[in-house]
Amino acid sequence: MELYDKTCLECSEVFTHRYSTSFYKGIQVLHPSLRKPIHGIYGFVRLADEIVDTFHQFPKRELLSEFKVQVYKAIDGKLSTNPILHSFQLVVNEYSIPKELIDAFLLSMEMDLDKTAYSTDEYKKYIYGSAEVVGLMCLKVFCKGNEVQYSNLTPAARRLGEAFQKVNFLRDVRDDYLGKGRVYFPLVDFKNFTEIQKREIEADIEADFDAALIGLKQLPNEAKPGVLLAYVYFRQLLNAIRRVKANDITNRRIRVSDLVKIYLLIKVKLMIAFRAI
Repeated sequence: MELYDKTCLECSEVFTHRYSTSFYKGIQVLHPSLRKPIHGIYGFVRLADEIVDTFHQFPKRELLSEFKVQVYKAIDGKLSTNPILHSFQLVVNEYSIPKELIDAFLLSMEMDLDKTAYSTDEYKKYIYGSAEVVGLMCLKVFCKGNEVQYSNLTPAARRLGEAFQKVNFLRDVRDDYLGKGRVYFPLVDFKNFTEIQKREIEADIEADFDAALIGLKQLPNEAKPGVLLAYVYFRQLLNAIRRVKANDITNRRIRVSDLVKIYLLIKVKLMIAFRAI
C-alpha cells in the first residue's frame, strides 16, 4: 500500500501543477511535510470542479452523483481505485477533516449545475461551500491535530477563502457570465455594471483580506510562507482588477504577469526571512 499511497499523492501533485501554477508555487513554499496533503485536497477540489465546469458533452449531474458516492466510499473504506480520491481520503482520515466540510463543498458543486443567479443567502452559502471549507480543510492539515489552534484560526481562514473566491468571481466574469450565463454577485447585472457596484464589491473583498491577515500572522511557521504567497498574489490580482473599468470587466480575464509573480515570491521569502509578518 505504501507505493500505491505515494503514487496517488504524486498524481494529485501533477493535477495541481497542470491546473494551477499559482497554487502549485504556493504549495512549494510550504514546509515539505505539508505539501502532499495540500496537493491531495486540491486534486479533489479540482476534479469536482472539472465535472461541473468542463465535461459539457457528458451527463454532469450523473457524473457528480457518482463522484459523491465514490468520495464517501473512499473515505469510509480508506481505499479508492481513483488515484485522486485515494490521495484525498488519505488526507481526510489522517487529519480528521470533518465530513460536513466535504458535504458543503459538494453542495456548492451541485449548485453550479443549475444556478445562474444568486440571492444574498445563496451567494453566502455558495462561497462557504466552494471556498471557505477548502481553506478549513487546509487549516486542519496546518494545525496537525491542535483543535484549539484550529478553532482560533477558523474565522480568519473563512475570510481568506471568501476573499479568494470573490476575487475569482471578478477575474472570471467574462467566462462565467458570457460563457456559462452565471452571475454570482447578488443584484448585479453585468450589462449595466456600474463603478459604484464594482467599488462596493472591491471594498468588501478588502475587508475580508484585512480580517484574514490577523489569522495569517498566527499560522504555524511551516504553513505561513505558502499562505502568505497566495495572500499577496490575490491581493495583487485585486489591485489589477481595480484598474479595469466596470464596463470593461466582461471583455477580458485579468491576470498577474509571470514577472510580478516572481517578484511576489521574492518579497514573501524576504518577509519571512526578516520576520516582517
